[in-house]
Amino acid sequence: MRNPLAMLVLTVLLTACFQETKDDLIQKAEGVQSKQQLRELLGNPDGVDKLGPIEKWTYTARDGTVIFPIIADKVGPSMTGPKQTGQ
Repeated sequence: MRNPLAMLVLTVLLTACFQETKDDLIQKAEGVQSKQQLRELLGNPDGVDKLGPIEKWTYTARDGTVIFPIIADKVGPSMTGPKQTGQ
């Protein structure tokens, strides 16, 4: 029988090793103009905030967050934030 705690620790460590950095996400999204393009390159965002036609898509990286403002399907310049506590 395998040790479930060891499997959990290994899973957490491997996930942390393969999570991308803020720079990785920004470079992947360079030149993106639409929500569809952004989703195709980075996948679904970890968080979405909406206010009318304005959206804020947040992606969590190993070293913080990357935020993409979207207005009427057009992606604006990315912004970065610090790593959130509890992540």
